[in-house]
Formats: sequence, structure tokens, C-alpha cells
Amino acid sequence: MTSFVFFGTSDFAIPILDALEKHGWPPKLIITTPDKPGGRGLKPKPSPVKIWAEKNNIPYLQPGNLNSPELRLILSKTEFLTAIVASYGKIIPQVILDVFPKGILNVHPSLLPSWRGADPIRSVILAGDKKTGVTIMLIDEKMDHGPILAQQELADSIYNMSYSVLKLKLAELGGKMLVEIIPKWLAGEITPKKQNRSKATYTKKITKEDGHINWNESAETIERKIRALNPWPGTFAFWNQKRIKILEGEVVGSENKNPGNIFKHNLGFAVACGEGTILVKTIQLEGKKPQDAKDFLNGYPDIVGAVLN
Repeated sequence: MTSFVFFGTSDFAIPILDALEKHGWPPKLIITTPDKPGGRGLKPKPSPVKIWAEKNNIPYLQPGNLNSPELRLILSKTEFLTAIVASYGKIIPQVILDVFPKGILNVHPSLLPSWRGADPIRSVILAGDKKTGVTIMLIDEKMDHGPILAQQELADSIYNMSYSVLKLKLAELGGKMLVEIIPKWLAGEITPKKQNRSKATYTKKITKEDGHINWNESAETIERKIRALNPWPGTFAFWNQKRIKILEGEVVGSENKNPGNIFKHNLGFAVACGEGTILVKTIQLEGKKPQDAKDFLNGYPDIVGAVLN
């Protein structure tokens, strides 16, 4: 197996690195982003990929600028034929692409050309898509634009799947695919296939404010947001001027109540929506630990009859 470079930052890359290491193909060099500032009195926070590299004794670099002549010089002095990118967080410039004779492979967690961009996993849940998967593609200078080497649909149904679970399943699938694809690609056994750009869709940038629940929306829309936006940025509303996070919910039958109105439902409680109702399953009051709805109701029975906004 020819040695390669791995570009990655977030925890999505960890199952992929584990799969490569398990098959005896650990990267010879890892490139990850600089540590995040730790805030007042706190140490800088390393990326999950940096932590993995240190644990597995893999050399790593943390360049602030991928266009730096120093980085290009380091890479050009090696004999790496290819590199792999998985959730690195930065666009790879042409000066780096040119270093690798066999190009750079990207593990993208969507069925391209659907959901190009930085947040395909959340986007596929928010859109209510019935399927997703992983694409292994060759990188060019445009975002998620290059030709496809391999693509595989996730076998599991993504209906009711949370962001965290879906992310892990897609990362594991990406690792399995890479183990099969890399040797075939290096041996010249794969012909890249251009994307159908007319069918491209794009992710939008998720912000903290996207987590603020609008109860005038349908229960199905809100339930998808709860699954997609937890643990970050979290889905929340306000009760008695306190932020309250809805961590898990379920769509149940409609009630003739105004959107945002809370009413008792079996041993817990539910919230009326513009269309349908959300049964609250797990909730977290600001400054408190998460609780299931039954326990929360025992401590805060006055929430029944209130209106979330």
C-alpha cells in the first residue's frame, strides 16, 4: 500500500482513520487545523484528528495557511501519490492539489451532486430526504465539484435517525469504501465520472439562531429540526424567560390548540404546532441537566398550560 497524507479535523474523520489503521493503512502524515483558542484561563482545544494522531503516533501538521510555500515544500519533498480529505473544513488550493500525482480523494457524506457544502448530514435530515450515502470523489478547486470515484447508499433507513447516529453510520461507511477504493484507484482500475451539475443542491450554513423553534411550523418540520440540530446548535424555545432545549421529540396526533401551547399527554406533555403536535420526550431547562418529560413534569407541573415562544 502506497503511503498517503490525511487531511481532517472533526470527529467525522475518526471512524475513517480507524478503518484505515485497522487494515494496516494508517496515513504517514496528518494535516489538521490549528487548535481553537480556549478562552479565558483555558488551554487551546485540539481537533479530534490531532488527538487521534498523537494517540497513534502519526506525525501531524497544523498549518494556518494551506497556500504557504513552506507547506508545499514539505509535501513536494515526499513520495506521496495521493491524499485523503475527510471533514477538514477548508478548501484545498490548487498548489496543494498539484503536489499529488493521483490527486486528492474526498469522503463526502451525501450522494453527490445532492448536498454539496459543509453541512450535508444536517441538511438531508432537515429536508426530510428518504436516503443518503457516501461519495468518494476527486477534489478540484470548487466545493464538492470534482468527479466521482465511488458512491454508495446507506443501507439503513434514515427515517427518525438523529444527526449523531447518522454521522457515525456515514463515517463508518466511508471508511469501508476507502479500504476498497484506494488500491483500485492507485492501480488505475477506476474511471472518474463527472457529476450531473444540473442536479446539484447545496447546504446552507447553520447558525445558533436556526435552533429557535417556530411552533407555527408543522410538527414534522420541527421534529426534523430536533433530530438534525442536536447536539449543536440545539433546538430551543423560551418559557418564563428561560431557554428550554427540546432534545428529543415525536410527532403525534393534532390537538385543537394554539401553536406553542403545552398540554398533558399520557405521563408527559406535548406542544401544539401549526400542523400536528410534538410529544416532548427529552428536555433541558437552562442551567439544568437533561431530563425525560415525565421527570421534568414532576418537578415543573406548572409548565402545562404555558405557551412556549
